[in-house]
Amino acid sequence: MNSEFAVRPMRPGELELVLEWARQEGWNPGLDDSLPFHDADPSGFFVGALGEVPVGSISVVKYGDAFAFLGLYMVHPDFRGKGYGRAIWDAGIASANGRSIGLDGVVAQQDNYRKAGFEEAFRTVRYGGVIASLPSSALVAHAATDKLDGLIRYDASVFPAPRPDFVTSWCTSRKHRRTAVVRKSGKIRGYGTIRRCFDGYKIGPLFAADADSAASLLAELGPEAKGARVFIDIPSDNKEAVALAVGMGLAPVFETARMYRGVIPAMPLKNVFGVTTLELG
Repeated sequence: MNSEFAVRPMRPGELELVLEWARQEGWNPGLDDSLPFHDADPSGFFVGALGEVPVGSISVVKYGDAFAFLGLYMVHPDFRGKGYGRAIWDAGIASANGRSIGLDGVVAQQDNYRKAGFEEAFRTVRYGGVIASLPSSALVAHAATDKLDGLIRYDASVFPAPRPDFVTSWCTSRKHRRTAVVRKSGKIRGYGTIRRCFDGYKIGPLFAADADSAASLLAELGPEAKGARVFIDIPSDNKEAVALAVGMGLAPVFETARMYRGVIPAMPLKNVFGVTTLELG
């Protein structure tokens, strides 16, 4: 390994560079994901660099004192096979400070993650395509224009840990995204975000109390794509979510496994109709 190599926190502008690497790898991040990614935990993003040149990256975003999520782990193709990836990995794992760690592992890397102490909890399948028809629902979803306190509490009931800074940043109106909420008798029954990506749009998170609430959100968010391809990352155990996606004309295009090292957090998959991101959980 080159003696000039070091792992350090990301500097301004480097997260945008890493997300461009992710695009080149086919991960298809959102066009304006960089700010909410960073706001989730500014201390959770690292690069491995040769002098001033970043050659690899990892994010280990800490959500509270017990949980962290690992993503954006990659080495630029020009610098692979030199030991940099292992050094970046070790630094990222150490930064979790004993927390349980989650990740979404592609099929080719799952054995390596198992060797590193990660255990599969469920499969996530990406469904994608041009929406052929939108689901119908008795409920009505609305764009999220009110205070975010309720959304933050609702998100914490589904995600493995509270993440108020992330939800606040993620749901703030931006050029390339829209968030909607569905309520019944004044109580939040679900929420979702559609965001423009390098290729088409992603819907995530898509959290809902039941299939009817999820259908209402999809009916509200789907038209934002305007005929472009739409992708949703769905836990395969949630059969109602799969049925909604298939009913919209979407088909499987990609698969990962949600894996954890340490205590596997309780996560109500029946309420997860689409995960937020494969990079942040």
